[in-house]
Amino acid sequence: MITYTQSKVVLNLKAQLGEGAIWHPFDKKLYWVDIEGKLLHVFDPISLKDSAYDMVERIGTVVPVKSGGVLLALETGIFHFDLESGHMKFIIDPEKDKPNNRFNDGKCDPLGNFWVGSMPLDEKDAVGSVYKISPDFSAQKMITDVTVSNGICWSQDCSTMYYIDSPTRKIVAYNFNKYDASISNPKVVVTVEEHLGFPDGMTIDVNGMLWVALWGGAAVGCWDPLTGKLIESIPLPALNVTSCAFGGDSLNQLYITSARQGTTPEQLEKYPNSGDVFVTEVNVNGVPACLFG
Repeated sequence: MITYTQSKVVLNLKAQLGEGAIWHPFDKKLYWVDIEGKLLHVFDPISLKDSAYDMVERIGTVVPVKSGGVLLALETGIFHFDLESGHMKFIIDPEKDKPNNRFNDGKCDPLGNFWVGSMPLDEKDAVGSVYKISPDFSAQKMITDVTVSNGICWSQDCSTMYYIDSPTRKIVAYNFNKYDASISNPKVVVTVEEHLGFPDGMTIDVNGMLWVALWGGAAVGCWDPLTGKLIESIPLPALNVTSCAFGGDSLNQLYITSARQGTTPEQLEKYPNSGDVFVTEVNVNGVPACLFG
């Protein structure tokens, strides 16, 4: 049985489109982005300081790099960013021929590859893809015909990759080859019912349960991918919930991002904390984030 504490606001920043939450396993900070605000955020829960870095263009997601710094998925491609010096280095743009697309969510697999998805700016047609950026900075297209590429995570034994294309309302499981990071045999394991909203960002716990942010659902849901059943739902005072990540020393604090984008004035009255970052303590532990490289 899953138990949780009432969620509390840790950052009252009213982000336009908060996203990409990831807990850095070594520096013990929460990294997240405001896509439309064009900001990279780093939150230190000890000092309660949130540092913001202006990216000038939309930023889809962020992942830590083993050798230091982070990889960023910006509108014009994948970049390495050194937070201390502020130096930005272009890596690759696998979609330079698609100016009407942008990069969205992404994470690193246990082998150190960065998986990042793209989406059309108008969110209408399935013209996005998911790419695997290898440590040698080469890019390989892995999934095609994507509309709004979102949550991605791996089972602790590295045998399964889970993936969300939000408008489908489905979580798809792929067999994951832990030797060459190839994927095969896609299978729908969860279908999110319409009244719950759209599945967005996703993370996984040590028991293999999937924790999914629900856009339009004012909650984070926890699903069992073996049965497809919803186990628990954590309500939030934000309508459009966008991503979640386990953090804290024991990885039992669930950090959750949200957005003000896509909410009417009436909805903002009902959900005044839309765009804030929340935390709730749960009685399970998450799986540490993988780094690039």
